[in-house]
Amino acid sequence: MANKKIPVIVVAGFLGSGKTTLLNHLLRNTRGARIGVIVNDFGSVNIDSMMVAGQVDSMVSLSNGCLCCAVDVSDMDAMLDKLAHRSSDLDVIVVEASGLAEPRNMIRLVTGSANEYITYGGLVLVVDAAEFDDACARHPELEQHVALADLLLLNKTDRIDADAHDELLGRLCALNRRAAVVSTEHSRMDPGLLFDIPDRPEPQPGEQFTLDSLLYDEHEGEHTHLHDGYDAVTFTSAKPLHPRLFVDFLEAQPAGVFRIKGYVHVAAGLRSRAYLVHTVGDYIRFEPARKGEAPATTELVVIGADLDADSVRERLEGCVPVEPVSADAMYAVHRFTPR
Repeated sequence: MANKKIPVIVVAGFLGSGKTTLLNHLLRNTRGARIGVIVNDFGSVNIDSMMVAGQVDSMVSLSNGCLCCAVDVSDMDAMLDKLAHRSSDLDVIVVEASGLAEPRNMIRLVTGSANEYITYGGLVLVVDAAEFDDACARHPELEQHVALADLLLLNKTDRIDADAHDELLGRLCALNRRAAVVSTEHSRMDPGLLFDIPDRPEPQPGEQFTLDSLLYDEHEGEHTHLHDGYDAVTFTSAKPLHPRLFVDFLEAQPAGVFRIKGYVHVAAGLRSRAYLVHTVGDYIRFEPARKGEAPATTELVVIGADLDADSVRERLEGCVPVEPVSADAMYAVHRFTPR
């Protein structure tokens, strides 16, 4: 997409929940993607020291474009400017928050950034299945963190039995009825749920090996053992959608949806307009499509966990107007377009 912005994903969770394990998993198992990373504890990121140049509080560029910065959250905007700029070729930026960080503040720092090359990619909260109850007893605010999440990673499920898992899963869903929930061991999840992975060619003989290639050789076959941990539902419509009904759908998405992307044509009086739409959790953004950029029809992809595909399509089909649409219905979309 011509209007591509780099998603910035915030990874949070209490101490020991598995945030760094998730980050290392993404670095090792996302072939072809260029990942930028902002971490609080640089030393915990498991990258061979021979591949890394630089030191804490500096920007590090690796052969495949991975960038790691160790910063305080107060420096977030400055670090985002270093990672995301006109010539940046990153596919995603992952911010690993401290185990004691306040997720709401991390979200505010990302969504409030003036950097025009990024977009909010969601809050991923890693939950320690074995320790969550005890942690909440000591820190009740952790339940509020669950309610904020766009994706809940119920980690370390190998340390509890099936009944305890189901009980905890129900508790998390009660605290956050909207977020997608993925149960994992060792924070192993499919990166495709979080961001788009480009199809880049493998290096040819004589070309420089990427960090990803080196890590893959070290753990040969690990990539092929990943299983899709998400659903992707496609929706197309030759008719423009009703802007207000479509925004209503985005503001009350089906349970389990993590992100929605694509082009949408919306009716506005006697005309229709095309937009590039991007959502993650409650975050919604419409960008007017440039001339010739959008396909002739609405083409959307709804991504999440345990989705009811028929229900998702039925709700989207309900956004197709059966009567003429007033031009003032566009105000619903204007609330989410760049100023």
